[in-house]
Amino acid sequence: MTAPLAPTLMRVIDGLHDELIDFRRDLHSHPELSYREHRTTERLRERLRSAGLRPRPALETGLVLELGDPAPRRRVALRADIDALPVRERTGLDWSSTTEGVCHACGHDVHTTALLGAALALGEIEEELARRHLGVRLIFQPAEEVMPGGASRLVTDGIMKGVDAAYALHCDPSLDVGEIGLRTGPLTAAADQVTVSLRGRGGHTSRPFLTEDLTYALAKVVTDVPAVLGRRVDPRAGLVLVWGRIEAGDAINVIPSAGLAEGTLRMLDVALWERIGPLLREVVGEVVAPYGAEATVEHTRGVPPVVNDEAAVAALERATMTAGLRPVPAPHSLGGEDFAWMLHEAEGALARLGTRTPGGRTLDLHQGDLVVDERAVRSGAAVLALVAAGEWTRVDPD
Repeated sequence: MTAPLAPTLMRVIDGLHDELIDFRRDLHSHPELSYREHRTTERLRERLRSAGLRPRPALETGLVLELGDPAPRRRVALRADIDALPVRERTGLDWSSTTEGVCHACGHDVHTTALLGAALALGEIEEELARRHLGVRLIFQPAEEVMPGGASRLVTDGIMKGVDAAYALHCDPSLDVGEIGLRTGPLTAAADQVTVSLRGRGGHTSRPFLTEDLTYALAKVVTDVPAVLGRRVDPRAGLVLVWGRIEAGDAINVIPSAGLAEGTLRMLDVALWERIGPLLREVVGEVVAPYGAEATVEHTRGVPPVVNDEAAVAALERATMTAGLRPVPAPHSLGGEDFAWMLHEAEGALARLGTRTPGGRTLDLHQGDLVVDERAVRSGAAVLALVAAGEWTRVDPD
């Protein structure tokens, strides 16, 4: 990275340290659910405008900020998700959630504050970005935790138009603070919703042969459909179907006339994700056929897999080392991440942001006791700012 940019960015970010920690704690104590992030959006808007920057609305909530050359030879997008989860906080921190039953159990407050820090730092070198024909689009995205999420809506609205590369971070409490997890290729999985509904005539449990034994058929769906899929697709695709809800019947001596199973279907392979629907319906039909039940399959595509581009991962690695942080291998995850919709439109990569205090306890995301080492805010801001500024090296010289 050319000399003037990195030192300036790091100096600005380090100078913002205390403010960013306070900002993150404020967000943490006032979490907001998907598409309701009004206070979060306003806090971001106020701070960006106070720095002379000009954010615009993203959707009902969220913001988009353009920096650098308005008609660049290369444009990079940086994205953070801003919503919280319907989870009760159990940390006991002085800045714990003040909203009952809602908290930042996935670390989105860290993502948001890191991107704010990157925005303020990049704003300090905006003229230099423009001189180098580089544009930076910073996306404070609402509603990552629901489907359809904010990313897919923003993509439909054209948020990725003109973007050449996109980057994002996600907190990882299995990595120490100061570590950045990187992986080329699939990183997270597609996450789809599946509902299988069965219908039959119903009857008495003493006479299952006179009707469709719907409960038994539903049990076969729950056990056999995942097993059959496991033999019909390449195991390297990482496909897994897991049921989260099963419902049938009200009395022990009545065969019900309706029942359902609901769950998630996940896989790491994009090509399989794009064609899995017909195969799923075929397998369900084959499993229930011997029992005469009528099956309806609702397959709702959620998010595609995050597939990291090799060049983008290399850029993140350079930014990580420039910031004095440690790049480490990141494992696959079958969790879903709607940043994948943006990577469907442009090359890019998602990195894992270490949040564990070295020697401390490994916690888990989406749990009310999640505590992050706040030094991760500086790490995230530095990596995002540096990877964006480093993109100028991929712009054709004058």
